[in-house]
Amino acid sequence: MTGSDYSALCKQSPDKAYKTLFDEYCNYVYAVVTSKLRSCGTREDIEECVSDIFAEIYTKYDVDDNYDGDMRGYIAVIAKRRAIRRFHTLTQQGLTVSLDDENAPEVADDRDAEAEEKQAMLARLLLEKVKSLGEPDSSIVIQKYFYNRSSAEIAKLLGMNPAGVRMRCRRAISRLKTIIDIKDLEM
Repeated sequence: MTGSDYSALCKQSPDKAYKTLFDEYCNYVYAVVTSKLRSCGTREDIEECVSDIFAEIYTKYDVDDNYDGDMRGYIAVIAKRRAIRRFHTLTQQGLTVSLDDENAPEVADDRDAEAEEKQAMLARLLLEKVKSLGEPDSSIVIQKYFYNRSSAEIAKLLGMNPAGVRMRCRRAISRLKTIIDIKDLEM
């Protein structure tokens, strides 16, 4: 469903537009939420998060925006952000301790700041090397490996055919292997 399709349906009958949007994207949103919450949430948490996502879409989408693209990207962003917020809420429950309590246990930070910083630096370096491939190769690699899009989806975005996208992706990855210096990765 495109944004203009949804806007037109909303102007005719908001209830029908909501139902159509829900029917089309419910399984997708449910899959996104389940992938984020399966380790910490119950089935009820997942269903509540899915409901919150659709409520946010219904209330925040501007039907007068005249957006003609597919709504899947918009819905994906809202779903991922809402699911991540719910994940943080669920994993942080029960860890709140009053600072005034003298008998409160010490809460250790189990994150390794140095390893996280190294990981972030590697990610920046990799993104820099990918961007150095030039267009459309950098866009193809980013869409494929950062956004998990299929060759058909990338082809549609870039106005290419899927076979061309696959070939350019293989060549771009080969070039990327030659321009990434192993010394850069050994920090």
